[in-house]
Amino acid sequence: MDFRTTEQEEAFRQEVRDFFEAEFPQEFLQEVEAEPLEKREFYDECIRRLARKGWLGIGWPKEYGGMERSMTEQLIYYIEMYLRLPQRVINPVGVATVLAAPVIMRFGSEELKREFLPKILKGEATFCLGYSEPTAGTDLAGLQTRAVAEGDEYIINGQKAFTTAAECADFCWLSAKTDPEASKRSQGISLFILDMKTPGITVRGVPTMSRFRVNNVFFHDVRVPKKNLVGEENQGWNYITQALSQERIGFGVQAAILKRTFDELVGYARETRHNGGPLCKDPTMQHKLAQLAIELEVARLLAARLVWMLEKGVVAYHESSMAKVFVTELERRLTNTGMQILGLYGQLKKGSRWAPLMGRIEDAYRYSIMGPIGGGSNEIQRLIIAVAGLGLPRG
Repeated sequence: MDFRTTEQEEAFRQEVRDFFEAEFPQEFLQEVEAEPLEKREFYDECIRRLARKGWLGIGWPKEYGGMERSMTEQLIYYIEMYLRLPQRVINPVGVATVLAAPVIMRFGSEELKREFLPKILKGEATFCLGYSEPTAGTDLAGLQTRAVAEGDEYIINGQKAFTTAAECADFCWLSAKTDPEASKRSQGISLFILDMKTPGITVRGVPTMSRFRVNNVFFHDVRVPKKNLVGEENQGWNYITQALSQERIGFGVQAAILKRTFDELVGYARETRHNGGPLCKDPTMQHKLAQLAIELEVARLLAARLVWMLEKGVVAYHESSMAKVFVTELERRLTNTGMQILGLYGQLKKGSRWAPLMGRIEDAYRYSIMGPIGGGSNEIQRLIIAVAGLGLPRG
């Protein structure tokens, strides 16, 4: 496998960078960050700018109005987007374009395709992800939210937890039990597209250690039209697991962001004096940075293999779990080392004039705690590696 990018791919990278620099200057992004959550002026403008260029359909088939770019080109685009845009914009756009849209294309009715795919492509439909519940996170098959058919509608009752962007998304990509008597827990789950303005929905924000908000979302006799059922009833689990493969390209994005953070730390160590000499001459510091350099190269190769497998249509099951475990735990190690290198000044947050590296290490340190838990805990990922990758029996 040759992981080097071609001249054409590098030209595409420059095109993407030029777009983000021109369309999303720092002054504009500061307005987005400062905008109250209940307002959407700058938030919506961000999405409109992406939509005008066609980026929201970068990996979509051309028959649905997409660009049909290669996996490598998609990775290049997502890296630049994550480095530039606020998480508040990235999350609801990502759920709509990367998780929901491919499932609608493959399994949705023609009516759903006509109604939602053009809206997503134009930036007129963003989604939050209604999967996790208070008693069903990694063990998603144990969800309790119910959807009961009544006439031309389903009535939804239940609760979702840790739902990012529920306060601003237009729709919820909702999983719910439609057959609680199914023989297997993973059976009897269905997927729905739920308008977040529907009566009976209550969104309550939950502050987190990171600067990002999550939400508890409550559903009380919420009515959703039967036409908003995605695919067939009770087949939601199959759709959810198949859609996750598209999400795995995110590990390549994460590995690239960690490499940028590492390069900034190395630059800081070169330029900073400590105990009368350059910080970078400290042997302990050198060893820590060298170890991180090794691990970052492993992360890059794991992510590159995933992209290659997706490009070739090869199912990446335990390979995805390997990348997830390694990259998320590397993020914890890297940010922890970064805090040690920066010392007490590293505790200063973004916005402080004294914060080293503009407070990015402190911000990433708090955010990194979520990595090994979100998207299926690393304990479960190790079980997948053992059973599916090594052929070991289940415990």
